[in-house]
Amino acid sequence: MDAIKNEYQVILDRKAEKAEGSYTAYLFEQGIDKILKKVGEECSETIIASKNENKEETVFEITDLLYHILVMMAYQGITPDDIDEELARRAEKRNNLKKFHKVDKNS
Repeated sequence: MDAIKNEYQVILDRKAEKAEGSYTAYLFEQGIDKILKKVGEECSETIIASKNENKEETVFEITDLLYHILVMMAYQGITPDDIDEELARRAEKRNNLKKFHKVDKNS
C-alpha cells in the first residue's frame, strides 16, 4: 500500500497547489461529477481489458482506475488509512457467506 499512499499524497499536493496544466488539479476544478465520470470510464476499460485476458493492458487500466478512485477519495476526504482499516475489519470475518433465500414463485 506504500505506492498507493504515496500517490494519494501527490494527489493531495496537486489539489492544494492547483498548478496550471495539472490533470489532477483539473479534475478537482471540474468537481465530483467529472471525477466520477472518469472512475466509471476507467472501470469499464478495466473490465474490457480483463475480459480480453490481456494482463499488461489490465494492469494499465487497473492503475488508471486506482488513480481516479484516489482522486475521488481525496475529493471526499477519504484516506488510504480509512480503506486499510475497513479491509482489516473485513479480514477478521469468517464464515460470512450470505444465505440466499429461495423465492416461492407459486405464492
